[in-house]
Amino acid sequence: MPPRARPNSAPPARRKRGFEAASKLVAPQLRGPMEKRGFAEAKLLTHWAEIVGPEIASTARPVKIRHSRGNFGATLVLLTTGGQAPLLEMQKDIIRSKVNACYGYNAVSRVQITQTAPTGFAEGQVAFAAKPKEAKAPDPAVFAAAKAAADPIEDETLKQALERLAQNVLTKNRH
Repeated sequence: MPPRARPNSAPPARRKRGFEAASKLVAPQLRGPMEKRGFAEAKLLTHWAEIVGPEIASTARPVKIRHSRGNFGATLVLLTTGGQAPLLEMQKDIIRSKVNACYGYNAVSRVQITQTAPTGFAEGQVAFAAKPKEAKAPDPAVFAAAKAAADPIEDETLKQALERLAQNVLTKNRH
């Protein structure tokens, strides 16, 4: 007679397979500091440029969300330089609608613009856009080596992709 399984025993826990997203690993550590600033979700901070667009993201960034006590809806506080504030002031409704579309409901009822100096005190310094990378003149020897490596390939799109890959690999190895 086969042994019977205990009816109250829990099934064995399934082991995780593969990699976990880095956002899941970091989320518990970031939750506390983000909640102090009113951000219940990190998506508004991490995907700011995708939510509001590159033009607005290059001139402003979200600082905090203030929740009011009896009213529904919060105030999103944006940081910008003094010269950009009037332009952002005219786009408040657009910013609010894009942020609310991200949340899926009317989470933000107001947008407040805070101005700061582009240089000065540590809290007032603003760096919105990354410094543009310098374009270096391509080395003709790298192009020739990449073309020679991809020459035997007949499919033109695959050949172009392999040439770009070879150029990237050869350029990285030289530095």
